[in-house]
Amino acid sequence: MAYRQHPVRAKRARASLRPARAVLGLALSLSLFGMTTVPTGGSRTFDPATEMPATPAAFLSYEAGTPVITGSVAPLFENAVFTGPNRLGKTGRAAPPTDIAEFSGAFDEARMAIASARSLEDANVTRQSAVMVAETEDEGGPRMSVASIDPEMVSSGGLAAIDAVSGNPAPVDVPETLAYARANTPATDFTPRHSYSEREQWCLSTGIYFEARGESYRGQVAVAQVIMNRVAHHNYPDTICGVVYQNQHRRNACQFSFACDGIADRINEPDAWAQAKEITAEVLNEDIYLSEVADATHYHATYVRPHWARNMEQVTQVGLHVFYRFKPGWLFG
Repeated sequence: MAYRQHPVRAKRARASLRPARAVLGLALSLSLFGMTTVPTGGSRTFDPATEMPATPAAFLSYEAGTPVITGSVAPLFENAVFTGPNRLGKTGRAAPPTDIAEFSGAFDEARMAIASARSLEDANVTRQSAVMVAETEDEGGPRMSVASIDPEMVSSGGLAAIDAVSGNPAPVDVPETLAYARANTPATDFTPRHSYSEREQWCLSTGIYFEARGESYRGQVAVAQVIMNRVAHHNYPDTICGVVYQNQHRRNACQFSFACDGIADRINEPDAWAQAKEITAEVLNEDIYLSEVADATHYHATYVRPHWARNMEQVTQVGLHVFYRFKPGWLFG
């Protein structure tokens, strides 16, 4: 008669088998590890190139007209086209210096071929100047092309026909008043035709220089004309220096800003100063007058808006300066 094992005893029996199973698993692991070691007792190195499955080479196919790449394209980039010297190997790559004499000599053969192609027969056919090719004294040296007049053209009397027109050509005498009119003109008179002193002239040149030397020639003449209009106007001083330096004691409140801005007036542009003096002479001699400026007595730069401008009549603009005059019937201060 068979008896079933008591449940408690069966549970204890299974628990007693657990250590044995652990020992058996450890022994199996050690045996497998020993199979992967080299005879010297060290661990074996894994070689992906031999132990990994080979990657299929890439190839191209088409499915419904669409290209499909199968496999790996990595081997393509191991080609010598994609590999090469690294950055350290890229040295000594500068272009060698060019020898100009050697470079020019490379065209000698072409020059000689062109010279050889030019023959006397070709020149006779085209009725142009003949070209003869002559060797230099040194044998084997480059040849030279020497131009000469076609002998047939000379013998045909072409040049003689020119001489036969009027004999030996000679220059015809031209009346002195036509050929050398400048020699007969009066000498330039630099004598001033005005009574302004040197100081007055200096003051006008100073006003032109410091107020408008950055303007064009016409723009500087316009400023000089305004100064002279003030000299003639009853509301301003009757001298040039009086007009240019009027109220110079009032800081930044005088008639011309350079005279009271507190900055030392130094003439350090000789060319501009020479032009200012030239304009002074022309204005004082009444050799130049701008009709568009006319009798203007005020002006200001285009980048400012002075309060007095709205009470005056705008005349014109020359360069960066806008010019004004008194409105008819307006009485100044």
